[in-house]
Amino acid sequence: MQKNTKNKERYELLAPAGNFAMLQTAVNSGADAVYFGLKEFSLRANARNFQLKDLNKINEICNKNKKQGKIVKKYLTLNSIIYSDELKKIEEIIKKVKGKVDAIICWDLGVIQLCKKYKIPFHISTQASISNIESAKFYEKLGAERIILARELNLKQIKEIIKNIDIKVETFVHGAMCLAVSGRCLMSQFLFNKSANRGECIHPCRRSYTIKDTQEGYELEIENNHVLSAKDLCTLPFIEDLKKAGITCFKIEGRNRDPRYLDKVIQVYKKALNKKLTPNEIKESMEELQKVYNKGFSTGFYLGKPTPKDFSPIEHSNATEKKQFIGKITNYYPKIQVATIKLVSGIKVGDKIIVIGKSTGIINSKIERIEIKKSPVEKAEKGQEIGVKLPLVRKNEEVYKIVPSK
Repeated sequence: MQKNTKNKERYELLAPAGNFAMLQTAVNSGADAVYFGLKEFSLRANARNFQLKDLNKINEICNKNKKQGKIVKKYLTLNSIIYSDELKKIEEIIKKVKGKVDAIICWDLGVIQLCKKYKIPFHISTQASISNIESAKFYEKLGAERIILARELNLKQIKEIIKNIDIKVETFVHGAMCLAVSGRCLMSQFLFNKSANRGECIHPCRRSYTIKDTQEGYELEIENNHVLSAKDLCTLPFIEDLKKAGITCFKIEGRNRDPRYLDKVIQVYKKALNKKLTPNEIKESMEELQKVYNKGFSTGFYLGKPTPKDFSPIEHSNATEKKQFIGKITNYYPKIQVATIKLVSGIKVGDKIIVIGKSTGIINSKIERIEIKKSPVEKAEKGQEIGVKLPLVRKNEEVYKIVPSK
């Protein structure tokens, strides 16, 4: 019998928030929900993350458009491996976040039991590797509000699971992919004593390697691919198929990315969830995604098992644009909407800039006019202080110029 009655609600775009600048960006760019971690028990320990004392501020930011009928939901991740001597601390966290988050993302059965004890909704993390109907039904009976399916499923398998359950289903739609099953990698732990399952991964998979035959001593250098490093997932070209499959929540990976990445990805996917894109719109949107961090794009497992073409030949980013730090905001005059910037690098009329800050999130702008001591100029150099028209920004926020990567 086909169920999935709860999957007929509107789509939710879920964005990562690794710090306040990213949180502001997610809210301003149109995310429906955000997920974030604390400094402990999160799988992104290297992100700045948040503290319990930040929860009121997080709520304030997510509710700032409440009068316009827009409230951004908040999901706390407690999805690392949990040891027995940490359960009391986990319980204290769960008690303190009750009423301040909409759900907890977890997979450890001890954490699930504590969520049930304090009546906090919980979503089952992709770390649980839910890859079949019976697993999905198990977590449904356990009381999960939502399940985040294993990354190793294709669309046909996802549809079959959704048909047989009556809770919401979430999947990743964009961002980095781990080579290990549902991200449960041991490589960082083995090589550097930094456990990915405790949020400490330092991504040794992204490096190039030489294969050595230990019996004969022959060495083989892998020239074209970083054989352990996958390209980034990108579902935009076939997102209509994901919508038809019954997926409720579309999740963006990237708590360690910057606000510009998040702003661009949210805007592209928000548009695709709100309407069916034309082929030309998909092409233009892909060009926008290529401007920010990526290691090349892959369809993941959605359309079939990955092939060697889904591995990345590069170690860092393949973005077509990059940001170049040019200075900081020194003052802002709200009546005339002018900001002053102390330059550490040159700028000229026509340049594209962004301003990033924990209160602002991100502001995108094109320089139409530059003034120095109230006189217009075509360009300015390092060491000069300039005035430019900008929406509201704050003192000490960082200013970057957007330039081609190559």
